[in-house]
Amino acid sequence: MPIRTPRGRSAAYRVLWQWPLRSPARLGLSAVLLLAVVVGAVAAIGAVRGTRGTTVASEAPATAQPAAPGADAAPAPTVLPPVAPLTPRNLPLSAAPSPALSVAARWTGAWVDHPPGVPAQKWVDGLRPFTTDEYLGVLVGVDPANIPATRVTGEPRATKVAARSVQVTVPTNALTLDVLVVLTDDGWRVAGYDKA
Repeated sequence: MPIRTPRGRSAAYRVLWQWPLRSPARLGLSAVLLLAVVVGAVAAIGAVRGTRGTTVASEAPATAQPAAPGADAAPAPTVLPPVAPLTPRNLPLSAAPSPALSVAARWTGAWVDHPPGVPAQKWVDGLRPFTTDEYLGVLVGVDPANIPATRVTGEPRATKVAARSVQVTVPTNALTLDVLVVLTDDGWRVAGYDKA
């Protein structure tokens, strides 16, 4: 074990870190001084960053109009373009693409084609050419024996049309299906259905 002497570098360090611990008043004073140093450092860093931002802004192209004397300086315009609305615009029902309606009719025809005892995989394979890959994962869990319809009884009719999707109703002998057809890289495919 090293011998502690009252002289030397380690003794000087020991005096420094023990000084705040000798009384509660010294400890409080040390905490306040430490806090002041941290706040000062943060303020200095913020000031340096602020001056960098103003130098970059002053190097902007000279196309901006100078502010009138005495007028408050307006904030610089942002360089980001405006964001387009995220909701698709609805098109008239007459604008429904005929390939989308055809896919909805053919998909519904495959959906109602489930003779008694047909394996679920064979039924899903019949839907595969008209269905998105993502939705096939959902259809794998459907038991075709639970589908009440056995035939399509009418023509598909568009109920909502957007640029890349069409909502189509197709009547069957048990219920009317509401089929969502979307435009993919492989053409129009069914991405979902529900009871109308």
